[in-house]
Amino acid sequence: MTDSADIARLIISCPDQPGIVAAVSQTIADLGGNIITLDQYSTDPEGGQFFQRTVFHLPGLAAARPQVERAIQEQLADRFRMEWSLHDTSRPKRVAIFASKTDHCLLDLLWRHRRGELPMDIAMVVSNHPDLAEDVRTFGIPFFHVPATPGTKEEAEAKHLELLEGNVDLVVLARYMQILSPRFLEKVGAPVINIHHSFLPAFIGAGPYQKAKDRGVKLIGATAHYVTEDLDEGPIIEQDVIRVSHADDVAQLTRYGADVERAVLSRAVKWHCEDRVLRHGSTTIVF
Repeated sequence: MTDSADIARLIISCPDQPGIVAAVSQTIADLGGNIITLDQYSTDPEGGQFFQRTVFHLPGLAAARPQVERAIQEQLADRFRMEWSLHDTSRPKRVAIFASKTDHCLLDLLWRHRRGELPMDIAMVVSNHPDLAEDVRTFGIPFFHVPATPGTKEEAEAKHLELLEGNVDLVVLARYMQILSPRFLEKVGAPVINIHHSFLPAFIGAGPYQKAKDRGVKLIGATAHYVTEDLDEGPIIEQDVIRVSHADDVAQLTRYGADVERAVLSRAVKWHCEDRVLRHGSTTIVF
């Protein structure tokens, strides 16, 4: 059986031109690697940007990694003006989850992680309320309560950065009801994924499901995206919708919304942790 410690993912991005796929394949073959899967996309074959995710098996990967990285840089990156990253699949990404009082997205991620459905290590759960502490600890995950009010926001984010620095590869906002400051996003040193309902901007603010009911919506959806300084405008990773009826009351609409939020967030987190999401300006390529 193939050892997961000997499987790597190579993620590349560069200006498109002929010969990229052939060169990547040849470099991996020369190193003794065997390609398992390969996904690619070009925004335009003439002057566009090229993206590729290559999963390959290489016996003794850990020992050979310096040689692999040197070959990628010298034979590929320098030649094709390539941005690249190499990921060892035996080293899952370390993830911090932020939540407030609402538990459906948080507990869904914890449950899927416990079942082995999400390839990540959960380093901690951080919340601005203590309500979910016992639920989280039943999963054996460290829980940190960091109160955050308008008057203590700067102090809270300083504590967050202290907890996260050098410890995580990804931050997930599982219905964390606080706006992250530009300073925090600059200092955190890891991507941040958020989930929210897809009523924006039609039903912004408090009580969106009541507002949606009052307008007779027929679809309820959710959006998972990367967090940027522009509120709720970061590159979208995943979206989904379900149909609803005029007969559904606000409570049922809310339950439908929770269901779709769980599914969308878990898919976005899984894809990110599998290095399937490549950012390109304000959009994403998802392999």
